[in-house]
Amino acid sequence: MAYDKFTVLTSTAVPLPTDNVDTDQIIPARFLKATEREGFGDNLFRDWRYDVEGNPKKDFVLNDPTYSGKILVSGRNFGSGSSREHAVWAIYDYGFRCVVSSFFADIFKNNCLNIGVLPVTVSPAFADKLLDTITANPETTITVDIPNQKITLDSTGESESFDINEYKKDNMQNGFDDIDYLLNMSDEIDAFAANK
Repeated sequence: MAYDKFTVLTSTAVPLPTDNVDTDQIIPARFLKATEREGFGDNLFRDWRYDVEGNPKKDFVLNDPTYSGKILVSGRNFGSGSSREHAVWAIYDYGFRCVVSSFFADIFKNNCLNIGVLPVTVSPAFADKLLDTITANPETTITVDIPNQKITLDSTGESESFDINEYKKDNMQNGFDDIDYLLNMSDEIDAFAANK
C-alpha cells in the first residue's frame, strides 16, 4: 500500500518523555482484529489516552491541545515487545510521519520503514534536548531532512545526522512500500523476462 512521499518535513512535535514504550501500549492487542490499515489511529495509546469508560485522560499528551504535529519525540527504547505491524499502522493513521528516540526495537524500526513512518535515532542528549525544548515551547519546530539524513531543532540550529538504509530511503522519498517498488520496475522486469 503506497503512502505519502517523505523528503523534508518541518513540523511541531508531540513530546512523550517515556522510556520502554512497547507495542502493546502503542496499540493494545484487543484492537488487532482488523486487517485494513485505516482506523487504528483512534486507538493509538488507547489505555493511556482513555479511562475504562472511554473518557479522555486530560493529563495524557495526545489529549492536550497544546501539542500537535507530525513528529513524535519519545524516550529510549520505543517499540519494544511484540512485532505487530499494527503499532506502526496506528502511528501513521493518527498522523505521525516521524518518531524520534535514542533507541528503537529492530523489528519496530523495520515495520516503520515499510509503512512510511521514519524512525530517527538520535543521541540520548539530543533526544532530551528536543523533549525539553518542545515541552517548554509547543510552537517549536523540527526539520527532518531525508535526502541529507539530518534532523534539526529549528530554534537553535542544533542538528544530528541519522542513518537509514539506502533502499528504504529511496522508498520513503517515493512513497513506495516493497510491492510498489517492484511495480514501479515492471517495465524493466518485463524487458528482462523478454530477453530470457
